[in-house]
Amino acid sequence: MAEHVDIEALHRRVAVADGHADSLMWNRDLTQASDEGHVDFPRLQAAGVKLQCFTVVTRGLPVLDGFSLFARRQNWPTHARASEWSRCTFQIDRLAHFCRESNGVASIAGKAAHLDANLKEGRISAVLGVEGAHAIEGKVERVAELFERGVRFMSLTHLANNELGGTCTRFLGNRPLTPLGREVLDAMGEVGMAVDVAHASPAMLPDVLSHPKARPFCSHAGVKGATDMWRNLPDEALKAIADRGGVVGVIFAPQFLGGSSLEHLARHIEHAVNVMGEDGAALGSDFDGMVPLPQGMRDVRDLPKLTRTLLDRGMPVRIVEKVLGNNFRRFFGELLP
Repeated sequence: MAEHVDIEALHRRVAVADGHADSLMWNRDLTQASDEGHVDFPRLQAAGVKLQCFTVVTRGLPVLDGFSLFARRQNWPTHARASEWSRCTFQIDRLAHFCRESNGVASIAGKAAHLDANLKEGRISAVLGVEGAHAIEGKVERVAELFERGVRFMSLTHLANNELGGTCTRFLGNRPLTPLGREVLDAMGEVGMAVDVAHASPAMLPDVLSHPKARPFCSHAGVKGATDMWRNLPDEALKAIADRGGVVGVIFAPQFLGGSSLEHLARHIEHAVNVMGEDGAALGSDFDGMVPLPQGMRDVRDLPKLTRTLLDRGMPVRIVEKVLGNNFRRFFGELLP
């Protein structure tokens, strides 16, 4: 039973993993412990996180955007704000810098061997993703360049429609995948980069999930079967992702969970497990993504509270371990070259 499970020991034993953190866009040194935001290397260590996906954001809200102003306020250098591509490469280089300066605490995992070595030697594996393929500015050849720089997944769209397809953001027309989007999916499949469907429009989602070369997964989303919200994935998408060996990281943001408690978050995870099987559900926090966390969670250090909630609701320890990290460990172990 849950009361007999040592949560701290469980987090030490399991390869705890999270599918989404937007920490790179903020003006914080990830090598230093902080009470600002949700994630840095010391706090990840304290929570027992062994694999953290760090995502690169290059564009803001529809119409207004505002990301350039945000970057200016975060004291990004002028060259880094010049274009979406420069914003992208700046954040990739930033993570590499933090890992070099971490004294062996964290390392970018670009290959399966890196992931294995990091786990064996107690380092945090940082996995790079790009949130919105508008970052490549229409140049398909940049997919290969991103892969060389360590990027292992990318979504086609983010908060707004772009030249590759539609976003799931409401009232923007539910646009499908475009010919350029198909070209980019082809290029991603060629190099072995996974496609993140977190922000795909309902019209685009089936095209991405059925693309013969795509390796689909979801870094952060809720599930419609638990809360019928525009941002959440329907059961047919969950099944399609699971059928292709993918994983869905369940988002922590209360506005998509139907409530602000850890019970609401647990309910979404349970539904994903019921639909996808025990190998499909994972954590996709959206830490540092300008969204609140459930009540009782201040940052990544409070992940054990979610573990306790899942156990108290009757989820077997074996499945809790998979949700906490073993499913993402398996997915990236298979994906990474």
